[in-house]
Amino acid sequence: MNRVACCLKKGKKAEPAGICDVFLIGISYLLVICTMPLSLFFCFKVVQEYERRFPYFASRAIIKRGGAGDQVLFFILPCTDNYCKCDLRTVSFNVPPQEVLSKDSVTVSVDAVVYYRISNATIAVSNVANYDSSTQLLAATTLRTVLGTKSLSEILSEREHISHVMQTSLDEATAPWGIKVERVEM
Repeated sequence: MNRVACCLKKGKKAEPAGICDVFLIGISYLLVICTMPLSLFFCFKVVQEYERRFPYFASRAIIKRGGAGDQVLFFILPCTDNYCKCDLRTVSFNVPPQEVLSKDSVTVSVDAVVYYRISNATIAVSNVANYDSSTQLLAATTLRTVLGTKSLSEILSEREHISHVMQTSLDEATAPWGIKVERVEM
């Protein structure tokens, strides 16, 4: 488990700043003041209302106090602070056509569309490296797994039930990542 997840789960606060951190912050403020008009373009960042931002301190995996922020305009020191942003809108993606061997030994090519959204942005950013790619790969393997247990006639007649089973399975698997699978269509 990475350091961010440990701090978030145990409720710990960020470690106190060391001498190197204090030195870097001081240099950063000095550079911002010396290059004042130009540096303001790099210090103030804007995120949309449907996004959440996560400021990191001194390029370490410790989320700054306050965790996820929902302010539209915020201040970042260019040399010491960093941030990532997370989109909270519903996202859809196509699962590429999967060649599946059904229960009655018939090869079927099936594709699907998955709709998901981020239910907990802090967990999504800290618990999985790339939640978008991970969700897509999980959807492809789940599609193969679920369809491999069905015969061709069941696949054709129970598409709605299979979609529901896939949605439930994907939602259970992605819940620890802070992802909510809303819908699956085959």
